[in-house]
Parts: sequence; C-alpha cells; structure tokens
Amino acid sequence: MTHSGATPALEHSFADLPERFYRALAPTPVAAPGPIRVNRALAKSLGLDADWLASEAGTAWLAGNTVAPNSRPLAAAYAGHQFGSFNPQLGDGRAILLGELHWDDGRRMDLQLKGAGRTAWSRGGDGRSPLGPVLREYIVSEAMATLGVPSTRALAAVSTGEPVFRERSLPGAVLARVAASHLRIGSFEFFAARKDKEALEILVRYTLERHYPEQAEGENPALALLESAIRSQASLISRWQLLGFIHGVMNTDNMLLSGETIDYGPCAFMDAFNPDTVFSSIDHAGRYAYRNQPGIAHWNLACLAQALVPVLHEDTEQAVALAQAAVDTYGDQFLEAHTEGLKAKLGLAEDRPEDAALIEDLYTLMANEAVDFTLTFRRLADLASPDTAGNQDCSELYPLPPSFDPWLARWRQRIAAEPVDSQERQAAMYRASPIFIPRNHLVEAAIAAATDRGDFAPFHALVDRLADPWTWRPEDRDFALPPAPEQQVHQTFCGT
Repeated sequence: MTHSGATPALEHSFADLPERFYRALAPTPVAAPGPIRVNRALAKSLGLDADWLASEAGTAWLAGNTVAPNSRPLAAAYAGHQFGSFNPQLGDGRAILLGELHWDDGRRMDLQLKGAGRTAWSRGGDGRSPLGPVLREYIVSEAMATLGVPSTRALAAVSTGEPVFRERSLPGAVLARVAASHLRIGSFEFFAARKDKEALEILVRYTLERHYPEQAEGENPALALLESAIRSQASLISRWQLLGFIHGVMNTDNMLLSGETIDYGPCAFMDAFNPDTVFSSIDHAGRYAYRNQPGIAHWNLACLAQALVPVLHEDTEQAVALAQAAVDTYGDQFLEAHTEGLKAKLGLAEDRPEDAALIEDLYTLMANEAVDFTLTFRRLADLASPDTAGNQDCSELYPLPPSFDPWLARWRQRIAAEPVDSQERQAAMYRASPIFIPRNHLVEAAIAAATDRGDFAPFHALVDRLADPWTWRPEDRDFALPPAPEQQVHQTFCGT
C-alpha cells in the first residue's frame, strides 16, 4: 500500500512500552526546510510516495515542522560504554523517533529524524546536525546497504535554512533514517544499571518479537536474545573487515541488537592497507582501529551479557555461566564468517590446510606495500581468469607491484587445483570485491561542495555511482582511484 499525497500513517509499538523507556516530545521546527534528496527506491519499498516526500508538505514533515495527528514522537532512553567508560544516561540527544513503517515484505521499521532538535538527553547540545554529517551518513549507509552489509538506511535529507554553530557556522540539515529498530546494547545497560528487572524482561520480549521472532517462545528468552545478537554481530563485523570499513566509534550505544550498522560519524573506508588505521579524531589510543574491531565487538557483547544476567537465570552464578558460555562462542563465529568471506574474495571454494598461510602472507604483503585494500582484491578477481576479464579488467587503473608475483604464483596454483570453471570463479570474485566504495576524499569533497558553495552535484553523483559498486566503467575512473597524496583524509569527525 502506497501512502499518496498525505502524511504517512505510522505505527507506534515502541511508544506502547512503559514511559520510562523514552520521553515523548515533538521535533523542533526549523526556519526554512528545503529538499536535498529523497531515496525513491527505499520510499517505494516502504509504501511511501516519493513525489510527496519531495514536495513542500513532505519536506516540512521530514524536517519535523509538521507532526501528523496520529503521531507519537519520542526520544529513547539508553546508556552506554563510551571508549570503555560507562555512562549510565545517554539517550537520543538529537534524534526523534516518529514511529514505525513496514517494508513491502512486512518487516517493521523505525523512522527517525536525526538533527530534529533538543531532547531531555541533549546534554547541553543544540540537538541539531550540520549538513556534512547528514550527507556522510546518506552516502555511506546507502553504499553499505548496496554492498550487502546490514545497515540503517537514509530515506531523505533536508536542509533547515538555519545555521549550526560548531567550530564555525555551518548550514543545518536533518536526516530521515530508517532502521530495523534503534534498540542498542546500551538500551539494556540503561535498565541493568537501575536494577530494573521488569524493564529488562519487557525489553527482551520486545526485541525478540521485533528481530528474532522464531526465538521468542523458547524456554530462556534472554539467552535466546544474547545468542542471536552474538550471531548477528559476528556476521556484521566480518563484513566490515572484508570491505576495509572502519566504524570509528564502536561504543555500546552504537551497537544495534538487530545486527545493523548505525552511526556513520567518524567512519571511513581504508585506502592503503594498514591494520592499525584509525580515522576518528577522538580515538587517540586507537581503541577502534581496524584490527581491533572484532575484539571490540566481543567486548561489547560481554557488556550485553552482563546487562542480561538478572534475567538469564534466578541463580546469579548460573546466569553468569550461561552468559559466559554464550559470549565465548563469538570468536569462532566471527572467524568462520570472515574466513568464508575471504574465500569468496580469493576464489577459494574448498578448504585446504595451506589456505591460512596463503591468506596471512597476502595480508602481510599488502601491509608491507601499503597497497589499496579495495583495488587489490578487485585486481585479484581480474587475474582469476585474465582472458575473460574483458571490460572489467582494472589493471590500467591499479596494477599490483612486482613484489606480489611470488604470492600470485602460489595463489594461481591453488585455485587451479579446484574443479571450478574459471569464469564462474571470476564472476563470484567480482561480486565479493567492489571497485567503487565511498572513498574518504570523495565524501569530503562532496560535503565541502555542498557546505561551502551550496553545490550538491558531487553528492548526487557519488550516491548514483555507488548504487552499482561492482561494474567497472573507465569513464568513472575518478570514483575508483585511490586518493593522491594531497587528497588523503586522515581524520573524520562525529559532527555532534
């Protein structure tokens, strides 16, 4: 069903929870809302009228200037470990949940406005967002979803016609974000810190019904939720690692129980391969470096397990044992998911004893040579069947250095030993290794053009190009090239 020409009808299952889960409040209107971009494909999947969303009335609704009569907007409560230190009260400081929509397959989805004004948890902030972080999240979250990484989605971006003051005066914007839900590890930590066992039980049931309904009727719902969250996080983080994606701020309030990526503040895709890469301007110790992400997810899941102890078992000792046993499965689950993904990128269908050394030697070589992460794997796909690579061959764009030759000889010998058609192998490798990613320098250039000159053409061009990240076209080479030295971006910022 498409909602045409009128404010969409929303549902409010989260607002039906007890009042201590949130604070009800409406978005703060802005001076002069203007449309930037509507995600038409996503709107269609949600049964929304994209033309109406782009209209004056739709733009006013997306900016928070109009609230439908049946709406129950709110800011959610949560806590979180931030860079390892626990903050018992965080909550939505600049985001307001309007309500819930449904995918065309029936799944319930949150619709949230980010940058919609002050809330009870703004902690002295203005509740607004500069234009840059809105554009960054739109570009990167949509690219991630296209690449098959579970992610929150960008429904629309609108300008506010108001300045936002950070280091300087910046144009303001609001992002309309869609998520399977905004339930976080920090949501459970909030009530665990208050020793509110009833709220934990309510939240466990609600989260299972939202995300893991097949587990909702088990004899130990809290354990089923913990095990489901561990599976989803192991899969998610493996996908990040396989793309060279660095989240930048893996605090427990930024880890969703649905297994989706959220919060695209200081995130970035790695260019030259270095496992110690950090982009976040506030991560001085490298806690959230690329190589640390799998371990940090493990640590975060232990925080979830600890929060669930009161509802895992009446006997605390047994509850802790159940929690520990569940969390201990994460490492193997991550390793299995990551290994399967690497095999796909390297064209390996079978498991062989020598594969671990082959993979380790490749990563050592990549780090020693500081080669481009994305284009190295893409070039291997070309080489899997060089005679048939055809117009997808990116050798002119990015040849591998001669130091790779001995490793390549080993790899060619390894894939030749498998009874797989070389063209089929190559096609599968191309699917596993994009050539176009949201390069940091391109994202920053798009943000600068829009912020400094009001020119949104680079933003739209980048979003359009990233809608097909696998198909190489020489005329788009500037979207695929690594940054020149003067284009390199070494730090990204959260924009709060």
